[in-house]
Amino acid sequence: MPNPRASAVPTLCLAGAVVLWGSSFVAAKEALSTFTPLSLVFVRMALAAAVFACAGPLLRPSRPAPGDWKWLVLLCLFQPCLYFIFESHALTLTTASQAGVISSLVPLLVTAGARVFFAEPLSPRTMAGLALCLAGVAGLSLGAGQEAEAANPVLGNLLELAAMACAAGYMLVVKHLSPRHDSWRLTALQCYAGAIFFLPAALAAPAGMWWAAGATAWASTAFLGLGVTIGAFGLYNMAMARMPAARASMAINLVPPAALAAGVLFRGDTLTPGQMLACAAIAAGVLLGRVGNAPMRRLRAKGLPTQGASGSCRIP
Repeated sequence: MPNPRASAVPTLCLAGAVVLWGSSFVAAKEALSTFTPLSLVFVRMALAAAVFACAGPLLRPSRPAPGDWKWLVLLCLFQPCLYFIFESHALTLTTASQAGVISSLVPLLVTAGARVFFAEPLSPRTMAGLALCLAGVAGLSLGAGQEAEAANPVLGNLLELAAMACAAGYMLVVKHLSPRHDSWRLTALQCYAGAIFFLPAALAAPAGMWWAAGATAWASTAFLGLGVTIGAFGLYNMAMARMPAARASMAINLVPPAALAAGVLFRGDTLTPGQMLACAAIAAGVLLGRVGNAPMRRLRAKGLPTQGASGSCRIP
């Protein structure tokens, strides 16, 4: 007879990952009130890299094939480099809630990318869902007015959409590399690459910024580096090891509502009726693309994740 406590563990792990990923948008907004976008990314990558450096001997070895280095470079280019350039600037221009809603497009973007690069069939329903999502993003952006939390929501949401495209590209590269490389080692490599890539931006930041940062900004940054980059991915990995991958990946759909709720509760984000309708269109598009989506199910069966392993989702 199954142990109820044991069966609850993966569900609790999934819930923890969703909460961490959803709240990462709010934490990033808080940290960006003090740090420059790219210096923030450096600190969170450096914190995670330090942890992986200590845990390196515990990670499973990889079995690289000739030519894998090109894919590893592309992996790091997509995420963290381009992904965080887009998202860190996006969060200075739009609200955490809107950015969280836009993140729901990732599974459909992955499916579309699989059609282009892996010749996976793309159903008309998926194409319709993607079109509906993109229309919802447009409505979400155009229905927003300038405010303290969203200085330029149109540009901010476009940058967030670009970040999600990078996340989708990253996942497609992971699909190619995962049979030979441990997922934790790939994440560690991304953290090392991110710390090196964003170091010049951190050195160029105003020196007084580091001293002026308060406890809240540092706590938010530590949460992003340790809680999201390592914690959320670790919890999701634990869940994936204890339940079917398709079931675990479905929980990622809860990240946008979690981000929306966190933005409203902790940042005072507000949505106009038109934006609420746009959010509903995005949600409907995601559901339309998922229901009966055989290509996406095949991707999951092959081990392709539906959210960024670095925490952003991701993420963040």
